[in-house]
Amino acid sequence: MERVRDLSELPKAHLHLHFTGSMRPGTVLELADKYGVRLPEALTEALTSGEPPKLRATDERGWFRFQRLYDAARSCLREPEDIQRLVREAAEEDLKDGSGWLEIQVDPTSYAPRLGGLIPALEIILDAVNTTVRETGLGMRVLVAANRMKHPLDARTLARLAVRYADRGVVGFGLSNDERRGMARDFDRAFAIARDGGLLSAPHGGELTGPASVRDCLDDLHASRIGHGVRAAEDPRLLKRLADRGVTCEVCPASNVALGVYEKPEDVPLRTLFEAGVPMALGADDPLLFGSRLAAQYEIARHHGFTDAELAELARQSVRASAAPEDVRARLLAGVDEWLTRPAV
Repeated sequence: MERVRDLSELPKAHLHLHFTGSMRPGTVLELADKYGVRLPEALTEALTSGEPPKLRATDERGWFRFQRLYDAARSCLREPEDIQRLVREAAEEDLKDGSGWLEIQVDPTSYAPRLGGLIPALEIILDAVNTTVRETGLGMRVLVAANRMKHPLDARTLARLAVRYADRGVVGFGLSNDERRGMARDFDRAFAIARDGGLLSAPHGGELTGPASVRDCLDDLHASRIGHGVRAAEDPRLLKRLADRGVTCEVCPASNVALGVYEKPEDVPLRTLFEAGVPMALGADDPLLFGSRLAAQYEIARHHGFTDAELAELARQSVRASAAPEDVRARLLAGVDEWLTRPAV
């Protein structure tokens, strides 16, 4: 058997983790019991069995089912202390997986009704992040994400809010939900507001739809990172463009398989992207529903034949693509080099 190093000890940055989807299964069950929330049977079975629910979001019915489970989990977050618990536990899980920097993605409008409004919701989230940073030592920031399913004016409101809190821990602006709905260009003004305010642009693209959605993110939203982006592998010219511009794809292998984008882990085009020179930051996306966290994504890459040296380079790429301060980047990159000097076991 080949001797390899422990991937949970490889320093890395985590750049694609959704807020509700970061929760521990036991936390959802406890909060549902606390607030009397009746969870869908499929979600309860998954959370109690440890087996992720059977999902296939490549058709609209499947995506609706995924969103229904996600919304049910979100409905269990009702008080500031629930938000604090979620953030603390997400950080603890990341630290166990070797993460030294986490950018957690959230649409605060989803939590506003129960937390006193949009501004209070974002402030509660940012306060929880800052408290967790102090208590755990994990570098952590927030990426505010608009929803493709909502009106572009809502996205502009969120972009202005995100810029307003750039000095409180917001580092980027994203666009999530079903990329088959809402053209990227409809949200160009929101992203211009965010970029003008110094935030990085990190919309989702190239997951449920093909290379065209990645091109739209580049052309219309001037993306510096692409959430997912794996479908770019179908277009060699697009791969070269991403590589030449140094645009990082936040690739989430377990999520891609769970949602039916690819049939099995070995079908995810990690090697195609890597050999084309496209920077990648592996991410867990929504471990609550997909059943695996950050280090497991590196294990998938290892099964693709990535050597420890190549896995170390993936970790470096995640750090370089992050919004971490230079001293944090330097520390993590030095840690990657040190990891490679350790004997394989």
